[in-house]
Amino acid sequence: MAVFVQSQDGHGDEDDLNATINVVPLVDIMLVMLIIFLVTIPVIVKVVPVQLPNARNIATETKPENIVVAVTSDEDVYFNNSPVTYADLHNRFVTALLKAAKGGTPLPEVHIRADKDVRFEAVGRAILAAQQAGVPKVGFITEPRNQE
Repeated sequence: MAVFVQSQDGHGDEDDLNATINVVPLVDIMLVMLIIFLVTIPVIVKVVPVQLPNARNIATETKPENIVVAVTSDEDVYFNNSPVTYADLHNRFVTALLKAAKGGTPLPEVHIRADKDVRFEAVGRAILAAQQAGVPKVGFITEPRNQE
């Protein structure tokens, strides 16, 4: 048997409405965001102070022992102004290095002069041949831009 009991104020057992803001979830979210910012800020900030160099053209010193490799737009290769094949280029580098080592002169530098319309693959093959031969320094020869 069930009995319904009503209170005198007319509300019964219902609680009053709670109009306050629950700040616990807000504090939780703020703490998570604070941790995220504390972790990511050191990554964004430059940690190691480095002074970067300014770009400038340095005049090339032409030495008699330097090797000049020219690559034309047709991908023809010239070793000190004489035509060679890519297969023979490695042997020429090795011969020049051995000659310099035997004579006691400094190792030659390789200066690559490539046509502006040549594919990079042709220049890359010349660099690979020099690298495989053990050439210590490879540079590119360019023309300076007109400062107009």
